[in-house]
Amino acid sequence: MSLLRAENLTKSYRMGRRLVPVLRKVSFEVEESDFLALRGASGAGKSTLLHLLGGLDTVDEGEIWFRGQNLTTLPPRLMAEFRNKNIGFVFQAYHLLPELSALENVCLPGRMARHSIRELEAKATDLLQRVGLGDRLDHRPSELSGGEQQRVAIARALINDPILILADEPTGNLDSKTGDETIDLLLSLRKERGATLVIATHDADLAGRAARVIQLSDGHL
Repeated sequence: MSLLRAENLTKSYRMGRRLVPVLRKVSFEVEESDFLALRGASGAGKSTLLHLLGGLDTVDEGEIWFRGQNLTTLPPRLMAEFRNKNIGFVFQAYHLLPELSALENVCLPGRMARHSIRELEAKATDLLQRVGLGDRLDHRPSELSGGEQQRVAIARALINDPILILADEPTGNLDSKTGDETIDLLLSLRKERGATLVIATHDADLAGRAARVIQLSDGHL
């Protein structure tokens, strides 16, 4: 059985009086411990597809199955619990809370899952040390570089030991050297933990490192 299966995913957004189609009957599968890259130009639907897979948005038509469970039938509260437990997100824009320190940002998903604060802080500290930020625990996002913020975001995505990691253009706001280092780190941690990784990217070099590549164009595979 595959880890994740998308069947005929269709999604449109309304812009004024127009209904703009983004995804058109997209179907594919992701195996356990797979590394899949979603390629496509800006506006091809990569981010929308990741948001649907992770339950951050809802489909117009189609189904998403995770280890035999139909996620599209889950009510919002149960979907939020499922996402917190099983899925880690790495966003292009980081989405760190500006008023929280690096340590507090990493701990946040674990606090939502009601893990022990003491154990959570120890685990978050270890993760931040692993990503080279052991001396930045108390720094807020405004005190960190773009590459450092993305490393905090990676640590945050891993705090609950997710089965699936979804990364949306994780190097899009970074220079090439920092981007390469960030991807090396993400791939290393993913392999170490046996997680499945799906990355949305327009970067051909990054996509070339994936075990499989899916090309999106005008909402079609």
